[in-house]
Amino acid sequence: MPDGDELIDVLDARVERRTRRRDFFKTAVAGMAAGVGGLALTGRAAAQTATAPSDTDILNFALNLEYLEAQFYTYAFSGAGLAADQLTGTQTQGAVSGARKANLTDRQVIQYAREIAADEAAHVASLRRALGSAAVAQPAIDLSPTVFTAAATAAGVDLSASGGVFDPYANDNNFLIAAYIFEDVGVTAYKGGSPLLTDRDIIDAAAGILAAEAFHAGIIRGELYRRGVDTPVLRQIAGQISDARDQLDGTTVSAGPPQRVADDDQGIAPVQTTFGTSANIVPTDADGIVFSRTAEQVHNIAYLTANAATSGGFFPAGTNNPNAALRRSGQN
Repeated sequence: MPDGDELIDVLDARVERRTRRRDFFKTAVAGMAAGVGGLALTGRAAAQTATAPSDTDILNFALNLEYLEAQFYTYAFSGAGLAADQLTGTQTQGAVSGARKANLTDRQVIQYAREIAADEAAHVASLRRALGSAAVAQPAIDLSPTVFTAAATAAGVDLSASGGVFDPYANDNNFLIAAYIFEDVGVTAYKGGSPLLTDRDIIDAAAGILAAEAFHAGIIRGELYRRGVDTPVLRQIAGQISDARDQLDGTTVSAGPPQRVADDDQGIAPVQTTFGTSANIVPTDADGIVFSRTAEQVHNIAYLTANAATSGGFFPAGTNNPNAALRRSGQN
C-alpha cells in the first residue's frame, strides 16, 4: 500500500470505545427459526412470509452491493465502468447513471482509488463465478451528484458553499466523503450475512471479501482523519453521515412501538479512552468488535429512507434478488 505509514500508525492506536453492541447472532437465529428470509431479519419483519435465504440468495445480495461499489470506484478512477460481460444475469439489467471520472489531484488518493477500483471489480467477477448462471444482473444504479446531494442533505451537511450540491467527483475530499458513505455499509453487511452462510468454501470466500472491504474502509476513514487535522469540517461531515446512517437503519425492540435503541455507527472524530484521546479509525464496540447490519438496514441506507421500500436512492429500481426479503428496506 503506497504511503501507508501514517495509516498504520493510526490503526495501531485503536482501543475500546463503545459500551454496548447489538446481538446480531441471536437475531439471525431467531429470524431463521421464524422462517423469515433476510440477513438476520429483525422483529418488524417477522410477520412477513418469505423463503429463508439460501447461500445463493445471500451471495446475490452481496453482488448487488459490489456492483454499486465497483461502478463508483471504476468510474471515479478511470471514467469508465465495468465491462459489459460483467453486468449480465438473471432479473432486469440496469444501467449506471450520473457517474464520471473524479477530479483527483492528490497522488495518494489516486492510488487508493486505483487499488480499491481493482479490488471491487475483482469482487464482482469472483461472486459472478461462484454464482454461475444464478448470478443476478446489475440493477439500475444512480451515482449522480443528485443522489449524493440527497444523501448529504439528509445528513445535515452544509452545502451552501457549493450551491446546495454535493458532487462526489469534484475533488479529492468529496470523493473520500462519497466513498465513506459506502465503505462502512459494505463491511457491516458482510458481517451481518456471514452467520447465515452454510457452505464452508463460500464462508471462506466471504470472509476474504469482508477482510478486503474492512481494509478499504480503514483506508478511507484513515485518510479522512488525517485530512481532518487541517480541514476539521471533514471529520464533522463524517460524523453527520454516520448519524444519518444510524437514523436510516434504526433498530427496533422486539415488542411495542419502534424505538431507537442503538447508536452503533461511528464517525472518525477523536474519542476519549483509558489511554487518552484516540483516533476512531475502526468503529468497534467495547469488545473491539465491529457491528453488523441486516439486509433491511443495508437497503434503508442504499435507498436513503427509514421507511419500508423496494427502491430508491442509489438503486432507483431496487436491487436484484429472487428472494424478496433481500431487496427491501425496513420500517423504522
